[in-house]
Amino acid sequence: MLTGQALFVDDVDLPNMGHVAFVRSPHAHATILDIEVDDAKEINGVIGIWTADDLGDYWQSGPLLVPPPPVEGMTFNERTQVNLARGKVRYVGEPVVVIVAESRYIAEDAADLVYVDYDLLDPISNLEQAAAADSAKIHDNVELVNGELNNVNAHVTQVKGDGANFDTIAAEAQTVIKRRFYYDHGSSAPMECRGIVADWNRRAQKLTMWDTTQAPVFVRNGMAAFLGLSENNVRVIAPFIGGGFGPKIMMFYPEEMLVPWLSMQLDRPIKWIEDRAEHFLATTNERDQIHHAEMALDADGRILAVRDSFLHDAGAYAPYGLTIPLNSQCTLLGCYNVPSYHSTFTSVFTNKTPTTPYRGAGRQHGVFVMERLLDAAARELNIDKVDIRRRNLIRPEQFPVNHEIIYQDFGPLKYDSGNYSPALERAVEMIEYDAFYATHQPQAKAAGRLLGLGIVTYVEGTGIGPYEGSRVQVQSNGRVSVATGIGTQGQGHFTVFAQIAADQVGCNVEDVDVITGDTDTFHWGAGTFASRGAVVAGNAINEAAKDVRGKILKLASEHFEAAEADLIVSDGVVQVAGVPDKVISLGELAQMANPMRGSVKPGTEPGLESSNYFGPEYGATANGVHAMIVELDPDTMMLEIKKYVVVHDCGTVINPLILDGQIHGGVAQGIGNAFYEKLAYDDQSQLLSGSFMDYLLPTALDVPTMEMDHITTESPLNPLGIKGAGEAGAIPVGPLFAQAIEDAIGREDVEILEIPLSPSKIWELTR
Repeated sequence: MLTGQALFVDDVDLPNMGHVAFVRSPHAHATILDIEVDDAKEINGVIGIWTADDLGDYWQSGPLLVPPPPVEGMTFNERTQVNLARGKVRYVGEPVVVIVAESRYIAEDAADLVYVDYDLLDPISNLEQAAAADSAKIHDNVELVNGELNNVNAHVTQVKGDGANFDTIAAEAQTVIKRRFYYDHGSSAPMECRGIVADWNRRAQKLTMWDTTQAPVFVRNGMAAFLGLSENNVRVIAPFIGGGFGPKIMMFYPEEMLVPWLSMQLDRPIKWIEDRAEHFLATTNERDQIHHAEMALDADGRILAVRDSFLHDAGAYAPYGLTIPLNSQCTLLGCYNVPSYHSTFTSVFTNKTPTTPYRGAGRQHGVFVMERLLDAAARELNIDKVDIRRRNLIRPEQFPVNHEIIYQDFGPLKYDSGNYSPALERAVEMIEYDAFYATHQPQAKAAGRLLGLGIVTYVEGTGIGPYEGSRVQVQSNGRVSVATGIGTQGQGHFTVFAQIAADQVGCNVEDVDVITGDTDTFHWGAGTFASRGAVVAGNAINEAAKDVRGKILKLASEHFEAAEADLIVSDGVVQVAGVPDKVISLGELAQMANPMRGSVKPGTEPGLESSNYFGPEYGATANGVHAMIVELDPDTMMLEIKKYVVVHDCGTVINPLILDGQIHGGVAQGIGNAFYEKLAYDDQSQLLSGSFMDYLLPTALDVPTMEMDHITTESPLNPLGIKGAGEAGAIPVGPLFAQAIEDAIGREDVEILEIPLSPSKIWELTR
C-alpha cells in the first residue's frame, strides 16, 4: 500500500478491453414506453448496446442474498433487482441500457444519445406515505397487510417475556415514556467506488473476475449459476478495496451480473468502474426508520417493558433480506435488563435506491431508540443519566442471556458474555463526569458558553456464522502461507491473520504470507461482514495452524527421536530443549515432509499443511461505552467536540493498534452519520445531495483525538476468546450527539428525537 504497488480493480488493464457505461433512469417511478439506440450505435468506437429485450434468457433478477428469518406469522414479499429495467423503473439511477465501447469516454458519449421515452408515475419517497393504503404501488401483486399497510416488503412481530401484555404492565408502572423517533438515510461513501473487470478465456473455458466485493466466494458461486458454468471455471479475485462498509457485499448488483456476461458475449475483457455520481444513486444506501416506542419503568427507574413499532425503508428492492430491521429490533435491547419486549417492524418499498447493511447495519437505530428513551426517563424520574443506566445493566452472573427473539443469524438472540458495569464506570472516570457537572459546565455557563456531556452504552452482535476456512502451509523455504476465503477492505486482516498463524506455527510474523479474497486459492467462505473476520476466519486460521503445529512436532519428534513434549518451536526452528545442537528449521522439515523418493506408512499425508474450518454456535456480543463533551456556539449552533472517550470490550485483543484504528474509523463514520451526512430527497424522490458539494462528510479537522481503554471479557464461543470490533465505533454516536447537545442547550423544551443533526437543525429546534 505504502509503495503504491497495491492492486485495485481500476489498476487491472488488459489488452483489447472494452469499457462499460450505463444509461440510468432519471425518474424515480415511470413506465418505459420506448428505447431508441440507433444514433448511439453510429458513434465510432461503440462495440455494442443492450436493452433488457436484447438480453434474451439472461434477463433475470438477482438472487435474494439473505432469506427471511424463521419468525412465525411474518409476511415477506421478495423483490430483487433485475439486471436491466424492463417495462418500469423504480428509482433514479436504475440501469436501463448498457453500452460497451473502446473507451469509457466513447461509452459515455453514446449514452447521451440514447433516447428513452417514459410515462411518469407517482413516486414515493416518504415512508409513511408508502405504507398508506391509498398510496401508489411500486411492485405489482403486493397485497395490503392487515388491510392498511401498503408496499410491504415484510411485516415481523417478535415478543420477549410478557411483552404482548405491555398495556397491562404500563398501567401499573410509575411512568411510561412514549416518543416518535426518526433516523435518516446515509451513503457509505468509500474512497473507492465499485468496479468490475471480467475476462472470459474461451479456449480455457475460464472466467476471471476482479470485483470490489466483500464476498468473493458467493460472487463466484452466483456467477457460475447465472452463466451456466462450473464453479471451477469461475475465478473471483477481490483485490485491495478502498473501503467496503457493507454495500460492497450486496450481490448481485446489475453491473456485477452484466459485465461477465458481456465478456462472454464479446469474447474480450470488459471493465466498468463506478463514478462518484453513480455511487450516490446506484450503490445501496442504509438507514431511514420511523419508530414509535414506549418504555414502562418503576419508581426506581428500572425498565419493566418496552414496546416499539417501526417502519423501515427498503428502497425499491430488497436484495439483502431483513438484516437491517432485524438488527434494529434486536440491538434495541442493549446492555440492559428488559424483562418484557414487544417489537413490530414493517419494511416498506419506496422509490429510492435499495438499502442494504452499512457499517452498523441497523444497530444505530435500535441503540438510538433505547438510549433516548432512557434519557427521557431519567428527566421524568429526576434520576442522573448515568445512574439510570447503572440500575438497568445486565450483571455478569446473568450470562449467557437468552433474549428469545430471532437475530440476524436466524437463531435466538443470545449474549455469550460481558461485564458492563466496569466499562461504564471507566468511561465516567475518563470523561471526568463529576468534575464536569460540579465545575466545568457551571463555569462555562457563567461565561456564556454552551458545554454539554453525553454518555451512552451499546451492545454489538459480532462474529456470526456460518463458517470460514483456512489453509496453512509451511513451505520448503521456511515461509508460511495462509489462505482464507474472506475479502479484506482495510481492516488489518493481513497483519492479524499473520499474527494468529505465527503464534501457533512458531515462526516470525514477517515470515507469514496471507492471501485473501481469491477463489482459486481458497474455495469456501461466507465473507467479510457483521464484524466477523477476526472471530470466524481468525479462529479457522488458528485451528489450521494448530494442526500444522501438530505435524511439525510429530515429524521433528521422529527426526530427533525425542518426545514431542521436549521440543520447542519458535523463530522458525524446532529445537530439543536443553540440547542446542539439535535444531532444524521449519523449511527443512517441510522438505522432509514431501520427499521425492522412498516409502511411507499408510495414512501418511505429505507436507506441513492443513485446511480447517470454524463456525460459531451463535454470534459473540461485544459492548462498550462512548462519552463526549461538546461545545455549541450559541449564535450559530456550530459544534466542536472537546473530548471523546471510548471504553470497549471485544474479548481477547489480538492487535491493540489495529483495534484502536478500527474504532477510530467507526467513530469518524458515526460522527458523519450523526451530524453531517444526509441523503436528501424531494417529493419526486430526486436526490438533492448527490455530490460531495452537498453531501457533507467529516474531515480530519472534525474528528477528534480519542481516548481509548478496553475491558476484556473473553468469549466462550471460540478458542481465541475474541469478539468482533468492526462496527463498534459507529453504533452509539447518534444518541451520544443528541444527549450531549441537549445537555449543552439545557432547556426542557428542547428534545432531540431525530438523526442526522446539523447546526441549522439545532438552530431551528432552539428557536
